[in-house]
Formats: sequence, structure tokens, C-alpha cells
Amino acid sequence: MQRLISVIAIFVIVISSGNAQSFNGFTEDESVLHKMNKQVGQFVHRFNMEEDQFGKVLPKNDSRFRNNEMRLKMLPGIFDNYNPRTSGNLKKYFIVDVTNENQPVYLDFLDNDWYAEVSATFSSKSGDENLILFLKIEQENLGTKWVLSNVYFRNLYKLFPKTDTADQQKYFLHPQSHELDFMNLHRALDNPQQIEYYASTNYQPDYLTLLFYLMKTGQLKFKQIDGVKFHFFQIRNWYFELSYFNRNDTNSGWLISNLLYVNEKEKQELIKTYKLCVVE
Repeated sequence: MQRLISVIAIFVIVISSGNAQSFNGFTEDESVLHKMNKQVGQFVHRFNMEEDQFGKVLPKNDSRFRNNEMRLKMLPGIFDNYNPRTSGNLKKYFIVDVTNENQPVYLDFLDNDWYAEVSATFSSKSGDENLILFLKIEQENLGTKWVLSNVYFRNLYKLFPKTDTADQQKYFLHPQSHELDFMNLHRALDNPQQIEYYASTNYQPDYLTLLFYLMKTGQLKFKQIDGVKFHFFQIRNWYFELSYFNRNDTNSGWLISNLLYVNEKEKQELIKTYKLCVVE
């Protein structure tokens, strides 16, 4: 809603300011509107040079379509230029890498190597709760859809703290427990605070299922969405974050807000760190 208001406000300024500075046939305010990435799909099109600077989609037979020379001019404008992490030499290396003449790299909207991060407010008996929902693209029949891939809810993570090695050695069932008809199982079941220590060493709590349980039992109710950003892992040896910026200049809209040079193994660690999905 905030982004819609921002776009409408720019339209109002364009209509109402008769004294706006003009260049290239457009007023200054119109230039801001044309250059900003108003939608994520528009960001992807411009990254690939499948859309010109005025928002016109380019047909495949157009000489400008995926033209690397034009991408070199277009790509610097899709970064948050106010952020030192996305406005220095790393940005230059990234642009050179994806516009490599022998093997240029493009984004694919249908690729599942990107995630949406949605900050949301839920209500509970104790008050409002802030949760982070993660979603990814999934194929279904001949189409695709967004699906929930994980959730971060601080209260749930408190219930399942990282297990301590010393405690793992303390809480266990003797290997001969079967000879006693597992009568010692009460040690685990009577002590729910440490019950996870009796699970397999590769046990991982499923927070998404826990969220569904809380919602199905009425303990949590969705209230509102507070913010959205995206994590892209599609490009070999690179990771970047996409965020929305509401500014009154041409460096606005959906822009790359974080950029890292990482190998494929490090990408998997990032996915675990950001808790973007349930990692098997």
C-alpha cells in the first residue's frame, strides 16, 4: 500500500507541477517515475535488458533485447547507490561478471533459487507478534506458484534452543532399554524441557508446521504485512538482496540493497543462516 501511495504521489506531482525542469522530452518528475523499478518483474526485465528505460517491453527481435552494451549502462541504476555495500568496486565486478561477452548471465523469474522474505504481524492472547515468513517459487502442473518455505518466530526458537554437547551426553536412553520394555522412557516424557535430546542427532524442528498448528488452534491470527524483500541466489558465485526504496529521486523503487561474492557452498550456509527454507 505504501508503494502504491508513493507511485500515485509522483503522478500527482507530474500533473500539478507546470514548472518542472524538462530534459530528454520528459519533466524531472516524469524521469523519476520512468527510471524507478516499480515492480519486481520490472527489475528482472531491466536486469536482463528486456525492457527499456521508459518501461517499454522489448520484443526478442529488437536489437536492444538483452544487449550487453546497453546492460552495462542500465545495471548501475538498479543498485542502492546510497549504500557502501552496493556502490563500490564489488558492484563493478558484479556488473562485469553478469555482462561477460562470452557467457552473459540473466535472471529467470521461474527459477526457484530466489526467496521472498515477508515481515508480518500476528495477534495472540499476549499481544502482537512479529513473524518473518519465507516463500519460494514452486512448479505445479504447467504453471508456478509461491509457497511458504519457512518461518522465523522468536518464541518458537526459544522452545528449541541449540542443543549443548554436554547435555546430549547426559540425556539419553541406554542401548539396552529394549530389554526393560523401555520403562526408562519416562525420563524423556516426564521432562519435556529436554525432550529434544532424546531425538535423533539429525533432528530439526519444523517451525512451519508449528506455525500452522498455532494458527489452526487459534493461538495466532494474521493481522498485517509490514514489509517485503527478496534474496537471489541464481547467479553463480553471487548473492544479492532486493529491497524497495521510497525516494524522490531516480535511485528509487526495487533496488539491490546487499551484494556478496560467495561460492556455492557458502550460499547453502546463507540459506541456513537466513532460515529461508527447511534445509534437509
